[in-house]
Amino acid sequence: MEFAIIDIETTGGRSTEDKITEIAIVVHNGKEIIDQYQTLINPDKYIPEYVSRLTNISNKMVEDAPRFFEVAKKIIEMTQDRIFVAHNAHFDYTFVRQEFLSLGYDFRRKTLCTVRLSRKIFPNLETYSLGALTKYFQIEHKKAHRAMSDAMATTILFQKLFDKDAEKEHFSIFEDEINAKNLPPKVKREKFNTLPEEAGIYYFYDENGDIIYIGKSNNIKQRIASHFSTNIKDAKTIEFKNRVADISFEITGSELIALLYESDEIKKHTPMFNKAQRRSRYYFGIFNFEDKNGYRQFYVDKIIKQPFPPLIVAESAETARRILYSLVQKYELCMKLCQLYRTKGACFDYQIKKCKGACIKEESPEIYNEKVNQAMKSLHVYAGKSFVIVTNGKNNQENGVVVVENGRYLGFGYIEKSTAISTINEAKIYIKKMVDNRDTQKIIGKWIENYPTCMKYF
Repeated sequence: MEFAIIDIETTGGRSTEDKITEIAIVVHNGKEIIDQYQTLINPDKYIPEYVSRLTNISNKMVEDAPRFFEVAKKIIEMTQDRIFVAHNAHFDYTFVRQEFLSLGYDFRRKTLCTVRLSRKIFPNLETYSLGALTKYFQIEHKKAHRAMSDAMATTILFQKLFDKDAEKEHFSIFEDEINAKNLPPKVKREKFNTLPEEAGIYYFYDENGDIIYIGKSNNIKQRIASHFSTNIKDAKTIEFKNRVADISFEITGSELIALLYESDEIKKHTPMFNKAQRRSRYYFGIFNFEDKNGYRQFYVDKIIKQPFPPLIVAESAETARRILYSLVQKYELCMKLCQLYRTKGACFDYQIKKCKGACIKEESPEIYNEKVNQAMKSLHVYAGKSFVIVTNGKNNQENGVVVVENGRYLGFGYIEKSTAISTINEAKIYIKKMVDNRDTQKIIGKWIENYPTCMKYF
């Protein structure tokens, strides 16, 4: 088995936008160096000043250097049938692969990361950066952030890891790490191997044990593997992968419960890498009532002030009014009857022929209320209804249940298949209470649209 130990310097951290400015390759057979190669590369892209200060590679230095396509054949030859080795391998490999993709060539190699190897073979060190490891092992490393200096330092480190592993007769560590090329450096292969291929939610933690991401999937193991594919697109993705130090999961048995549970957990823990669904405060809602003339009216109010659940919730009064205004426009509702325009006479929209005159009784309650009904259905399909959705359980002896009462999501739970439920109150005994919000309404509404026969009404 032979290894191509590689280091690159780049114009930045985004493989899809930045370019390689220098590459060094050291070929090793497990005992000694058998070949080596180094070159600057003209990236056809400006090297930012802060990058130049870090790497000591200036725009002037790469002016007459070859372009990547001019050295591509040499890189292919030196890595052919060899393991691609690097310190934090996914970074170097992704950049090299991206450069080849831009030339229309699908570059693929097995990879090995010396960060991951170091963690396994020399556990409990404070840090595993190349600088820290060269100090720990007293490896000469005078020109940090130059490709050949870093590649040679990595080669000496690699040799120490290789020899140490061979002493313990644990060469399988190398094999395991080659197969685990896409995992974050801090995540153990054994942890990944224990992940279930079932529906549920999963958590990523940093080294401090803080939750940094929560996700859901019908196949937890497969979904987590997809997070760590080699198609890294930007610096934030690289940061995300480097931050993940541990993984846990909870099986739900049901995609619907996984969706609802994920949404609730994101709001509870607000992980830094979850952008969507983090907002958790929903103080306002849209309500409706029928006035003395038979017209059904919408209005916005604080949820806490009303004794009955809203048709839909919102994080602010302004957001709720925007939602309501969009309903007015789409369904030709009356601004006055939606509490969006206060006047004793006709609303403004009547003057410009957008309102049909419900505000002054020109449009009948029957015709107007039908439009109100359509608007209510568009908010979510189960507004005002009470039902239980029965889904898969965590094993063959149980079902999952999601309970909605008067259009309000109450929570989910599990119940033995032999247990009959005849009322909403009976179903509520088995559930874990959750918070109703716009996200849960969208999740349940979409589920009902896709599976219209899944509900048991009460």
